[in-house]
Formats: sequence, structure tokens, C-alpha cells
Amino acid sequence: MKIALTGAHGLVGSRIVELLKDDFEFISFSQEAMDITDRDSVHKTLSATRYDLMLHLAAYTNVAAAETNTDLAHKINVQGTKNVFEVTQSLQRKFVYISTDFVFDGEHPPYDELSIPNPLSVYAKTKYEGEKFIRNNAMIVRIAYPYRAQFEEKKDFFRTFKWLIEQKKQLNMISDSLMTPTFIDDIAFGLKHLMANYSPEVYHLVGKESLSPYDACMQIAQTFGLDASLIGKTTLAEYIVGKAPLPRLAKIVSKKNTFTQMSSFEEGLLRIKEQLQTL
Repeated sequence: MKIALTGAHGLVGSRIVELLKDDFEFISFSQEAMDITDRDSVHKTLSATRYDLMLHLAAYTNVAAAETNTDLAHKINVQGTKNVFEVTQSLQRKFVYISTDFVFDGEHPPYDELSIPNPLSVYAKTKYEGEKFIRNNAMIVRIAYPYRAQFEEKKDFFRTFKWLIEQKKQLNMISDSLMTPTFIDDIAFGLKHLMANYSPEVYHLVGKESLSPYDACMQIAQTFGLDASLIGKTTLAEYIVGKAPLPRLAKIVSKKNTFTQMSSFEEGLLRIKEQLQTL
């Protein structure tokens, strides 16, 4: 199967290609090769490309910056997605849209594939707009707080926290909210099944447990033998003053994932520890 891919060089996309390169033929498009915000560019590029399925990962993902760069976030996440989807649909190819747990408001957890989104931030609203015009016509896969062992171009939350503790920085972590960390390797293997068994539905590929950022940070310290005394507590209300709103209880689950075993945060960190030891 030939998989066309936007966002192939990002945090999630690059690991998907790395892990599944023997299972699929990936055709990736850099921003220079195809500007997703330019419909003519998208049509010209995709019309000249032979592919079976479009995996659309490219997105404006800076949650904080999206609050002020609203036009750019909308241009990439809404118009860009619309362009790639409509051209792919006109070519009668399959389409998979990677979305986010941020489409939920975090007030009435848990959230499964049938839960009704209510996005809070600009980033979340633009990702949900992308969902709305492809729903029932393509596959939507929501992921949550993705993390991996290595990726120099961008730090995920795990490597950010780990690095800060290693630098002996004092951290104040939110203790009264929930997040659902997801090991990117699990996302890749879940997508392997979904792309091979395509259906235009909503799926969640998320870690098998939710915990507070404080508990997540403590788990990082414990797993990697770091100084947990540097980790203090704060509340969500204190943390988000002057920042983008965040879902409070982002406990994301799946009723449909019967095909891929997802890791708990502890399990994911232990797998990362093993991967780092073999480098």
C-alpha cells in the first residue's frame, strides 16, 4: 500500500515512517514540495502522485502560540486540512486525519469515540473544525500527549520534564488535572492496523491510563533515577493564568481499540529506557 503523508518530519510522523517503512511505501511531502494552505499546490502535487491513502498529520500544534496566531492556526489546521481532504476525495483515495484529545473540554470524563467534543482553545477549535467537514467521509484518529525516546527537532512533554529535572530545575506540576500520555510507537502500530483495515470512523489511539502532570513527572523521576524533590505541586487554575485554556480532566479512552495493546505511562517509559540503553 502506498501511503501519502503530510507532517512526515514531525514528532509523530517521523516515528511512524521509521517503524512502518517495511509495511508500507511512504510518499512524504515537505512544506516546500506541497503548501497545504494553497489548494492549487495541493491539487497539482497530489494529482501527479500515485497513492492509496493520505495520512494527514501536518498541523499547527503550538497551543500557546495559536491563541495569538489565530489566522495562521486556522489557515493550516482548517483550510489546509480541507484542501488535502477535498483533493484526496476527488481522486477517490482514502483519507486519515490525525486529531487530538484537546477537542474535549475535560469537564465530564471519560471521553470515548462517541463523546461530543467541546474544544476550549484556538488550537483545539481549529482541529475540531477539521474533524467536522470530514466526519463520516474519512477516518479520524485522535491521539493524546504523544511521547517518544528521541527526536532532536522538538521536545515532547516527557523529554521536556526529564531534561528540566536533569538540569536541577524546580518544577511546579499540576496535580488536580488529568492527561493521557501515549507512547508514539503504540500509535504507529495502531495506525498500521487501521490503515490496512480502513473504515471512515472515529478512533482513539491513546495510552491505557490517565494521570496528573504531577504524577507523570514523578513517574519520570522514578523511572530514570532523577531527583523527585525538585517536583512541586500547583493547580490548573494557577497554571493557566494568562495562558491558553486546557481540558481539566482529559481522561481519554477507546471503545474501539481491540487491535493494539496500548502502554501505560510506566510501561512506555520502561520501553523508552530500554531503547535509550541500546543506542
